[in-house]
Amino acid sequence: MKRALLVTLALCVALTAWVVWDNFADGVDIRDETVAAASVEQGAYLARAGNCVSCHTAPGQVPYAGGRVLDTPFGKVYASNLTPDAQTGLGTWNAQHFWRALHHGRSKDGRLLAPAFPYNHTSLVTRADADALFAYFQSLAPVANAVPEHALRWPFGTQPAFAVWRSLYFKPAQFTADAQQSTDWNRGAYLVQGLGHCAACHSPRDSLGASGELDDLSGGLMPGANWYAPSLLNAQDTGLATTPLADIVRLLKTGSAPKAWVNGPMAEVVQNSTQHLTEADLQAMATYLQARAQVAAREPSEPDASAPSRKVSLRSAQNGAAIYKDQCAQCHGDQGQGQAIALADGTRGMAYPPLAGNRAVVMSQLSNLVQNLTYGGFSPVTHAQAQPFGMPPFVLTLSDRDMADVLTHIRQQWGNTGATVTEFDVGRVRVLQAH
Repeated sequence: MKRALLVTLALCVALTAWVVWDNFADGVDIRDETVAAASVEQGAYLARAGNCVSCHTAPGQVPYAGGRVLDTPFGKVYASNLTPDAQTGLGTWNAQHFWRALHHGRSKDGRLLAPAFPYNHTSLVTRADADALFAYFQSLAPVANAVPEHALRWPFGTQPAFAVWRSLYFKPAQFTADAQQSTDWNRGAYLVQGLGHCAACHSPRDSLGASGELDDLSGGLMPGANWYAPSLLNAQDTGLATTPLADIVRLLKTGSAPKAWVNGPMAEVVQNSTQHLTEADLQAMATYLQARAQVAAREPSEPDASAPSRKVSLRSAQNGAAIYKDQCAQCHGDQGQGQAIALADGTRGMAYPPLAGNRAVVMSQLSNLVQNLTYGGFSPVTHAQAQPFGMPPFVLTLSDRDMADVLTHIRQQWGNTGATVTEFDVGRVRVLQAH
């Protein structure tokens, strides 16, 4: 018995030592302040590519001054101040500190950063790009903004918990080009897997909050936000395998394409990030995403797990049709055809998206539909469309039953084949929204 206890104790000590070594032996010499010449302009571009401003800016506050709260299943995380303020920002950091944060997920003082910062993705960022980013943030006007401490439930916010999580899920990495793929494919992979950190939203998360692999784009519910980031691989959610490449580029640049329209968190991504990227980089991202979807399309697919459609009562059918006519048809059209608009770049876009033939409408995951109907929202502001078009909130206008009826109507009209939505379905999503 005593021997077994000693063996167990020795194993615990060894495991603890390994976790400490695994997390803190990164080999970065933070005393070395030698910095290669870095372009502030390139850093500004890379900051847009990474959509850094969205998380590191509190609503109504100075860009990059931090303080935005990120809700997680484990509590609240507050984004850091990236301006060069000496007391509350990056004013006393050097390039080595910044590189270690991006590549190893450790702060200036050596503390492990909360995994809400996607350092598993930023670890792929090259040293040259990291130095350019740092040069850009150092060029900003310093803003004194003391960001609150994270409010994570014990023990999730402790350094030992972060260390164990990292040992399970994180290894510093570097991007390696695939020699079998084109230059565009590799550039797109670098942007999507690295700064773009697309899998942070577009992959499922487990019970400890870990997302899938860096290239996992199979779709997932965003914790805390309760928006569903659709699969970028399967035909049911997005159909990228057969979408014209130009339409994918257009969606990333303007927020709308002939058969797609962004909203929710993705509208923020387009507004603050992808619309500012070069045509070459957008083309590269589209090339990579479509190639991944085409590979997935050739693989055996799992059976459709969506619930079978329930019979719609006459009362519900009539109520849904009446609500659509009174509240929706003026913008989305009597036949769900949407409403087109001329854009500033001379092309045509959608002021209000079509509902007929819209994959987002018939998706088995209902979170986005209920979110839109409950709280409304706006299209992104872009160079091509400076005036956003909006949808009003119906939270005070429609009951859960009304929402279920009108959603069922649009999911089963004009050739749409979505499953029936019940009052319980809507209530379940709204309960998650409230928490």
